[in-house]
Amino acid sequence: MLGRLALTMTLAATLAACGDSNGGARTQITAVGSSTVYPFTTRVAEAFRNQDSNRDAPVIESTGTGGGMARFCDGVGSEYPDIVDASRRIKKSEYQKCEANGALPILEIQIGMDGVALAESLQGPSFELTKKDIYLALAAHPMGKDTNSAQTWRDVNPALPAIPIQVYGPPSTSGTRDAFAELIMEPGCTEAFPQVEERSSDDKKMVCMQLRSDGPYIDAGENDNLIVQKLTANPNAVGIFGYSYLEENHDRLRGIPIEGVSPTYETIAGGSYPGARPLFIYVKAKHLNAVPGLKEFLRLYSTMWGPDGDLVKRGLIAAPQDVRDHAVEIIQQQIPLDATTLD
Repeated sequence: MLGRLALTMTLAATLAACGDSNGGARTQITAVGSSTVYPFTTRVAEAFRNQDSNRDAPVIESTGTGGGMARFCDGVGSEYPDIVDASRRIKKSEYQKCEANGALPILEIQIGMDGVALAESLQGPSFELTKKDIYLALAAHPMGKDTNSAQTWRDVNPALPAIPIQVYGPPSTSGTRDAFAELIMEPGCTEAFPQVEERSSDDKKMVCMQLRSDGPYIDAGENDNLIVQKLTANPNAVGIFGYSYLEENHDRLRGIPIEGVSPTYETIAGGSYPGARPLFIYVKAKHLNAVPGLKEFLRLYSTMWGPDGDLVKRGLIAAPQDVRDHAVEIIQQQIPLDATTLD
């Protein structure tokens, strides 16, 4: 008991020493990271504040998973975020940065499921694509070539329309882009170019996962709502974002089937949609006792991610029961992430 009290006092002193501009310890919860997870953490923050109007409102920023991880792992103290929203698992290199800066241990909490959705306007050409089609259209080095000469969708598949390839997607700092490369581009690459398996891992990554930068793929930034607007204005374009944005804009957009499977709640929850992926939040264990309300915030999160919870009504796909139960156990027992499970 004395050891735990001493640890709590030390951590509180650490946060106070890094205090806010008024010289005091930070009293509001802070989170950065994924634009996909941002709406869900923001909704929990609203509910958290509504429970007690005397609480400081949590500060939630949409920075992209990569940018959020960089800030999260910079250190411990009030100038560093308590939580990072992530639309992919933390990378081993990011974990090692957290370790080097004293930010461990951290909790890995899966909040639900999502799908990397490809979408088009309701006035669009009604695309149906394969992973191979998408790879050949967007790879910077398709089949190991120096450049990608495809300019229309018909250039990659004669069955597709002869309209220009225009795909609005997330930037390199985005977990959604990482997931898109891993779940869609890499399998499409190995199907189109089986010999890539004989190459080095770095060469395979360049051939399979590097997106072209000559115009057909358009970096639309971390604002997924901007992609929705661009699809509405340009019916021939395709957008890439998390499923929740497709669900939110079903009156304007349709999901594009991949391998004959459309992005829906059922196909993502069941794992049949090729772009299905887990969503996470990561939390600094050293902040749990030092930041007022952080433990309560996590407990509230866990009450909102079930099949009948408010987050599902806003586009989150509930994880299977065993995954939710394990996430609750992690929160209750403060179980740290085991780095041996990271790639």
